[in-house]
Amino acid sequence: MKKLRLPLLFIGIYLLSAGISYGVFSFVKDSGSGSVVETPIPQEQGQKGRFPVLTGPKDQVCPINGAKFTKTEKELWEKRRPLMVMIENHADSRPQSGLDKADVVYEAVAEGAITRFMAVFYCADAAYALKGDYDVGPVRSARTYFLDWASEYADYPLYTHVGGAHCSPANGNSGPCTTDKRAQALEQIQAYGWLNKETKSDLNQFALGFKVCRREPDRTGQPVATEHSMYCSTEALWATAAERNLTNVNYKNVSWDKNFRQWKFKDDSPSSGSVSPEFDFWQDYKDYRVKWQYDPSSNSYKRFNGGEQHVDFNTKEQLTAKNVVVQFAKEAGPVDVHKHILYGTTGTGRALIFRDGLVIDGKWAKKTRADRTLFYDSKGKEIEFNRGNIWIEVLPTTGKVTY
Repeated sequence: MKKLRLPLLFIGIYLLSAGISYGVFSFVKDSGSGSVVETPIPQEQGQKGRFPVLTGPKDQVCPINGAKFTKTEKELWEKRRPLMVMIENHADSRPQSGLDKADVVYEAVAEGAITRFMAVFYCADAAYALKGDYDVGPVRSARTYFLDWASEYADYPLYTHVGGAHCSPANGNSGPCTTDKRAQALEQIQAYGWLNKETKSDLNQFALGFKVCRREPDRTGQPVATEHSMYCSTEALWATAAERNLTNVNYKNVSWDKNFRQWKFKDDSPSSGSVSPEFDFWQDYKDYRVKWQYDPSSNSYKRFNGGEQHVDFNTKEQLTAKNVVVQFAKEAGPVDVHKHILYGTTGTGRALIFRDGLVIDGKWAKKTRADRTLFYDSKGKEIEFNRGNIWIEVLPTTGKVTY
């Protein structure tokens, strides 16, 4: 009997490995779209078991940024609604995770010249999320103007954050409210109905479990302060939304995109231009200076953050964008002792749109909080974005852009 144990052990290991291989390569069944599964991406630091990469005819258009994906990828995203995640840009928070898989990214100052991102996940993240991993972060708190942009993506948007600006005293936990009412993001979230029993679209980390978001202070190999260590799983966030009956439809069985206004898109048309924008959000704060270097070989823009290549922690690759928009908005503040900043998100204003190596000097317009921000050229024609990810950089009206 002892002599038989060793061969049986090898047979068992073989069968187990064969079963795992079958499971991985059977993740996607062919449904006539020509989709197949490639070998999973090798696991690196910060990468714990990616979904398989989906290939096949890319003929399905993402409604958010016009990029094209496979039918299998669409079958994944169309069961969900867009997911917005607040990601910080403090110098101690870099490199961030997950920005490379966002369809749209908004950047604006949160306070003290420090910018913050709101990443919109929907199409690109559908089949590329880190399965079971905390793939996006560091996640930080809510700000009122980001709520206005999140409102453009659904009746009850999935808005992920760690707390936020709210009615609070100047010091400690007692005393009169010293927060400007216009900056009270948490109170606004409640007023907008995102905390209603039937919806619960707000994804405040304080109301989520450890399996959805957790602190990883040693993630990048350099220990950081607690506030820079919160990471979340996009897979778990969407699962939480599904548990709340917030999939592609709301509790009334109404699709999230019923009133969604799509932007206009076009195919790439690279020019001989090489316009590369560079700017500060606030003067003399070089840690947050941004440069987008145009790359004619890919007809896209490579991002530099604080004078260095802006690299994603998960992939170790430099972030790029197919379209870069600089939106000039009226800035107010600090408006209270907490140094909160406000930006005008409705009305109209100037905008610079960078695509195909050229710049369009145009304008932006947004009627109400829930309306989509639209962009136009100098003649009033709506901008057609290149298919692919879009970065929207929000500067004060006094901001300067060199290119």
